[in-house]
Amino acid sequence: MLNQTIEKLLNQQIAKELYASNLYLAMSGHFAQANLKGMATWMRIQSAEERGHALRFFDFVIDREGQVEIGAVEQPPTEFGAPVEIFKQALEHERKVTASIHNIYAHAVQEADYATQVFLQWFINEQVEEEATAAEVVERLAMAGDDRAALLMLDAEMKSRAD
Repeated sequence: MLNQTIEKLLNQQIAKELYASNLYLAMSGHFAQANLKGMATWMRIQSAEERGHALRFFDFVIDREGQVEIGAVEQPPTEFGAPVEIFKQALEHERKVTASIHNIYAHAVQEADYATQVFLQWFINEQVEEEATAAEVVERLAMAGDDRAALLMLDAEMKSRAD
């Protein structure tokens, strides 16, 4: 059974993961409208992945006999900048998610909630990968600079991202 503090934090994380899903879907739409189909595909896959994360938290709360309470999910922005700026926003968002997961983990340690600690380990590892992947894209886009040919090459490469 979940302690109330942990349950509340897990429910908040569900909303955060759903926000991330919507944020990346909005970014995907921006890229699609800019005819950067590879980046649109990359963000769309990222959106689906974040929804999957929300469902993992959802199922865990239920499995632990908790009460799922999905709070309001903030609307993502509708205006975005250049591709490098968008991926910088994505990287910064992933860092916020990492901090949130670390906070839940710290509370689980404080409460001696071993099941939640084990559950969160997957997310801790996942966030290392998420941040590294976003940082790599930011670096590569920064290297491309204003070179439109390089941007289109990166866009084509990103279209091959697998689910």
